Amino acid sequence: MPEGHTVHRLARTLAGLFEGETLTVTSPQGRFDAGAALLTGHRLVASEAWGKQLFLGFAAPADVTWLRVHLGLYGAWTFASDGSADVVHAIGAPRARIGETETPLADAAAGPWAVPVPRGAVRVRLLGAHAVADLNGPTACEVITAQEKAAVEARLGRDPIRHGDSDAARGEFVARVRRSRVSVGQQLMDQSAIAGVGNIYRAEALFRAGVDPLRPGRDVDETTLGEVWDDLVTLMRDGVVRGAIVTTRPEDRGPDAPGIRAAGGLAALGPTTRRHERRAPVPPGAVLRAESFYVYQRDGLPCRLCGTPVLVKDVGGRTLYWCGSCQS
Repeated sequence: MPEGHTVHRLARTLAGLFEGETLTVTSPQGRFDAGAALLTGHRLVASEAWGKQLFLGFAAPADVTWLRVHLGLYGAWTFASDGSADVVHAIGAPRARIGETETPLADAAAGPWAVPVPRGAVRVRLLGAHAVADLNGPTACEVITAQEKAAVEARLGRDPIRHGDSDAARGEFVARVRRSRVSVGQQLMDQSAIAGVGNIYRAEALFRAGVDPLRPGRDVDETTLGEVWDDLVTLMRDGVVRGAIVTTRPEDRGPDAPGIRAAGGLAALGPTTRRHERRAPVPPGAVLRAESFYVYQRDGLPCRLCGTPVLVKDVGGRTLYWCGSCQS
């Protein structure tokens, strides 16, 4: 499932392509015909993200009407333009199921701008003067009022990307976690406690803080929880810029990482065909996906810092990864 930084990138991309334009909104799939009819012919005036929720505001005669989208496990937006805008092909949950990666448009046709034929079951198509955006496979897609939007936001915790500069938001997060005996690992996945954190940021932020994810929230001190919030602000905002999640420090990557050396080097990792250790080509300056994380999807592999095997456990229907030594 795309994490919060992906939705913020979407909000920025859609704003850059369409904000201020009067759009043609359709539902090639047909499942959103009624909603599209309420939005088409109106101007896009806002593009916002709060956690994993995307809100697109359209100027209506009486008020702003909002399109609310939650991508869920399989949702993604795909883009095409006439060349006047530099866009990636897809942001969301790519069909190849490669997590947070944004994929370039491999089969883009050269030549004059021609609006592409919708691919697959397109729930919503936004068409402007110079670009088109298609939404496939969302968990939620609905037209709501400003009051209904406010009600959705009221159910969400603070978003580290959106509210990261607010001391009040930091304090709310700390107080919320410490009020409960529910494990801190579970609470970080609760969107009413903190919005936008998914399985990757949960595992990585707790590792970086040295916090046992199974520890009850009320047993984690305020200072540590404040540091977790601050770290998530930094990591998630970095994810917005990169278009990828990278939580490892440079000195903790590769065969020279302390834990990898202690475990016998890269040779100790075994076959490199495991999904989390594949060495796929990456753009210059980018970090290999296999080197981007400390514990996420590294079950059984040596901890990058201490060399002990990374642990894995099913918690609340999601896979939890942690180091039993560094996070004791």
